[in-house]
Amino acid sequence: MRIDLHTHSTASDGTDTPAELVRNAAARGLDVVALTDHDTVAGHAAARAALPEGLTLVTGAELSCRLDGVSLHMLAYLFDPEEPELARERELVRDDRVPRARGIVAKLQDLGIPVTWEQVARIAGDGAVGRPHIATALVELGVVGSVNDAFGSLLASDGPAYVEKHELDPFEALRLIKGAGGVAVFAHPLAVKRGRCVPESAIAALAAAGLDGIEVDHMDHDAPTRARLRGTAADLGLLTTGSSDYHGSRKTCHLGEYTTDPEIYGEIVRRATGAFPVPGAGG
Repeated sequence: MRIDLHTHSTASDGTDTPAELVRNAAARGLDVVALTDHDTVAGHAAARAALPEGLTLVTGAELSCRLDGVSLHMLAYLFDPEEPELARERELVRDDRVPRARGIVAKLQDLGIPVTWEQVARIAGDGAVGRPHIATALVELGVVGSVNDAFGSLLASDGPAYVEKHELDPFEALRLIKGAGGVAVFAHPLAVKRGRCVPESAIAALAAAGLDGIEVDHMDHDAPTRARLRGTAADLGLLTTGSSDYHGSRKTCHLGEYTTDPEIYGEIVRRATGAFPVPGAGG
């Protein structure tokens, strides 16, 4: 089985619609794909309706969190999307996205970069506006060579145009995910090229609080980092996942570039009580 547990659609900051994403996942030979848009479940229904036969959809979201001033992302799988506490927090994070993005644009303009809100809004379309849309605008203007370059410089968490947004405390995120019957995996925990990362002592504290796993095989982790994280996971009894973090044409990674072991996937499904994977029926 080929299993990719971290992808994004136009419901947040990807370039594939949810329907295109599941069709592209099937075309890439995947057996299972998780749709984990940022702080939203808006793409799930369309992905489910278009799901090709032979492809299983795992519903999820990537939740924006902050610990001691450091941003981190928590992948939540197979939770009940109607659970009111988690739904309310997702809405709070989403509502803060536009003011935050406008603030970033203003900082870039103060730096002499001719990006405009109209340009960013055009790129975002109906998606939840975020830094990847602003990064794409910077690429269009020739300010940076790629979205990854923007995240590693101007838009990094310690970069000159960074603006904080409403984010969950990760321990509260764990409580909410578990309360909604979901499974929690810390996304790209040592992706240092994105900015500051929490110390590994924080991973241990999160594990003690109910964290299920960490995303190890990811394009922003080099081989020594992946080996280090596997050791951390073994010490803490955490599951290890692999994923593409696919954003369509916005990033250079491909669907299925990194995958999750079928036994790990099976354990994630066994732990979830809020929702079940959706088998494709040729939608």
